[in-house]
Amino acid sequence: MKRKIFWKLFFILATGLVTFFYLVHTITLKTEEKMSFIKAEHRAELRAWGEKAESYYVQKDFVGLEKYLQEIEQQENVWVSVVGFKAEQFAGKPYDKDIVGYYHFGRSIDWKIHLYFSDNPIMELPFQEYGASFLIRLPERMRPGTHWLTTKFALQIVIPMMLLILLTLILYRHIITPLHRLDNATLAFSKGDLSVRVGQHFAKRDDELSHLAKTFDSMASRIGELIENQRQLIADLSHELRTPLTRLDIAVENFDSSNSSQHLERISRESKQIRKLVENTLTFAWLENEQPKIMQEQVELVDLLDVLIEDARFEFACKFIECELPNSAVISDSSHKALCPAIENVLRNALKYTPCKETVSVRLTQQQDHYLLEINDSGPGIPEHLLDKIFEPFFRVDDSRMAESDSFGLGLALAKRHLLSVGANIYALNQKSGGLSVKITIPKLQM
Repeated sequence: MKRKIFWKLFFILATGLVTFFYLVHTITLKTEEKMSFIKAEHRAELRAWGEKAESYYVQKDFVGLEKYLQEIEQQENVWVSVVGFKAEQFAGKPYDKDIVGYYHFGRSIDWKIHLYFSDNPIMELPFQEYGASFLIRLPERMRPGTHWLTTKFALQIVIPMMLLILLTLILYRHIITPLHRLDNATLAFSKGDLSVRVGQHFAKRDDELSHLAKTFDSMASRIGELIENQRQLIADLSHELRTPLTRLDIAVENFDSSNSSQHLERISRESKQIRKLVENTLTFAWLENEQPKIMQEQVELVDLLDVLIEDARFEFACKFIECELPNSAVISDSSHKALCPAIENVLRNALKYTPCKETVSVRLTQQQDHYLLEINDSGPGIPEHLLDKIFEPFFRVDDSRMAESDSFGLGLALAKRHLLSVGANIYALNQKSGGLSVKITIPKLQM
């Protein structure tokens, strides 16, 4: 697991938030700087006042200058004056050295205005060539940054909070939406919809949640398969039990002391068949559900085949078994308990459908990483489209062929499940010369 969600969150929250607040800080400073300058139209108005005051000054019309300054003062309710560079007052109210300073009288109208000072600054517009300046305390209406505190609050509090809410919503949807899909799928699955899957909704993702979706789909597929198999197995078992139970009922109902041995024989036979059917079904269900990997011991295949072939020759005395076996075939980490019943079922099945005086051949050959066991019979074979189905439980090619048999269609199904438990595989082919060929591949060593 590469913790992709962790890195996504780290990138968004750590890197993203640091970058975001850096940008907020930078934008705030830029905005503050921009808002610290007097507007262009106000600067033009101040220049116009200064130029007119300068015209009075140039003409030595100090009475007119005084009257003009009083008009500005009354109009704007501000301090206004014209002062020479030698601190010589020509008109207006006396200047205050604490206001105008010792080396300059005021601020240029092109400079920034401090937004955090409560008092408006003195603005200075120097005359061109005459050693004096027009001074005016900046009118309140011209003061820049009127809405600075509101703007600052919006930039540093409101906008970041709204963006964080949006980011939280995106992250929430990114994580919770797939969890809701999984929750809905789990609920639907618990209500019996075994076909529900969520993988298609996570096709564009590649993180822990997509891995969880794949795990859910795998689990749903496996559980659905188990449930369907169990349903089918129960239905098949119920169907198969009807015939022996019916015969058993008939034998019990018709039981009489005059022919007791015949009825007892029938009852015993049907009881054994029912027991065998139930035991095989339970074994098959366990192998199907658990899918165990039985790899515990070393197995000598040749010795195992010798024992099985000897028993088969005794049981099917009217049929011939030809063998082609190596001197030794040892496989590691396998199980006699799995291989023995599997091979025995296949061999008995081949002998069952081979007519008397005909031959079943058994051949074991060594391949690169496995052994190949071939069991070929001389029976009628199986239609090509049914070759894969013979390993399904309770499957019969046709009832007429099975009428003479006590088999319930579990032999080859059990054989396949046993072989899968040790990593082996089984499949069937029709021989060109007639008859069925069952091939079993057995790995030499389980990894």
